[in-house]
Amino acid sequence: MRFLPAWRRLRASRLLVVISFALIALPLHAASDDTPLSLAAATQIAAVRAPQVQAQLLREQAARHDAARAGRLPDPQLTAGISNLTATGPQAFSASADSMTMRTIGLMQEIPSHPKREAEKAVANAGVQLSAADVLTVRLAVKQATAGAWVRLWAAQTEWKQLQDLHEQFALAVQLAKARLRGGPGNATDVLAARAAVVELDNRITAVDAEIAAARAALQRWLGDDAGGALAEAPDFSTLPAPPAQLLHDLDRQGPLLGWGAREDQAQAQLDLAKAGKRPNWSVGVVYGSRIHLPDMIGIEVGVSLPLFPGNRQDQDISARYAERDAVKDEHEDARRAQREAVAAGLAAWQGYDKQVNTYRDQLLPLATDRSRTALAAYRGGGSLQPWLEARRDEIDTRVAYAQALAAWGTAWAQLAYLLPEQNLPSVINLPEQLP
Repeated sequence: MRFLPAWRRLRASRLLVVISFALIALPLHAASDDTPLSLAAATQIAAVRAPQVQAQLLREQAARHDAARAGRLPDPQLTAGISNLTATGPQAFSASADSMTMRTIGLMQEIPSHPKREAEKAVANAGVQLSAADVLTVRLAVKQATAGAWVRLWAAQTEWKQLQDLHEQFALAVQLAKARLRGGPGNATDVLAARAAVVELDNRITAVDAEIAAARAALQRWLGDDAGGALAEAPDFSTLPAPPAQLLHDLDRQGPLLGWGAREDQAQAQLDLAKAGKRPNWSVGVVYGSRIHLPDMIGIEVGVSLPLFPGNRQDQDISARYAERDAVKDEHEDARRAQREAVAAGLAAWQGYDKQVNTYRDQLLPLATDRSRTALAAYRGGGSLQPWLEARRDEIDTRVAYAQALAAWGTAWAQLAYLLPEQNLPSVINLPEQLP
């Protein structure tokens, strides 16, 4: 009668596990349908699936297992032996030669000092905290790398569109050159030059196709098959999830510095463990002895370690741990300064690329486009083709430089956006569908 409720409970437990895994998996498969892959979704998927994250989670689990056994008493020792055994004479080494010969069996337990056991626990707990911090650090690094790969693909696709939009104008130039050749005032050189411009444009687009394939492969390194679909609009790279002043202030909360507090705690705990080495360890044992034709005997033993020469052992260990603790503090300060430098440089680069992108979008690209159209209109009116050839080269270079500035801008943004855990990301960026 008791089997049925247990069976039902087992089925219910399995059902809850299945439902839990399904709920967890739902957001991760959101990008597998026709929905465009956003940068935020890409980073969330990678932060869960990346092998580096899984490996660090396993290390954290290992650290927790180590902490569970830290400070425990060592295993007891089972002892066995023979005492008062005859060593000479005709019955030498016979266990029954003398009634004083006694067979013994015993149990020995070593008891480390309480401060030593507490220090071992502190070292292990600091290791758990360090492993947990490393999980966050790895996740943030994975998000940064995934965001960089996403931005690279998005920028390459933007460059492809920028160049593809020139096809109509280039085809018109070929038509005008052919029409002028048929009408008399034109020449074959203009036709060949216009056709060469189209071929050169197609060649640049082919190079961008290769860059798109390489960028998608880089994104697949983090997302697998989820990187094969279309990309959503880019986030607004002109706004960071955290204000620049906060990034310069909250250095210890950023990914590269998350583990340093735990490292300092671990170094201090190891110093306390070295100091506890001066405390004696105790051992207690019980021995049961059996003799032939005589009553059995029992004995109790108590032992204590004697740190008589601390200058050669314990003091050296303590001095080493002091030096190690101070070294960790200095390394922490150096890492903090390096992070402050990296953040300041990243902010400067991000702000600089922001200005460059705005300059390209609001001034250089419209000027290059107007110059090409004006030169082509002049050629339609009977002018030379050479001004248009020069203008279209400059326009191609300007559009490519604009796409490269977008890539650098987005990459700089990604490095800053994922410094702090769980930041809210801004809305999408507004790019012009067509240039004037």
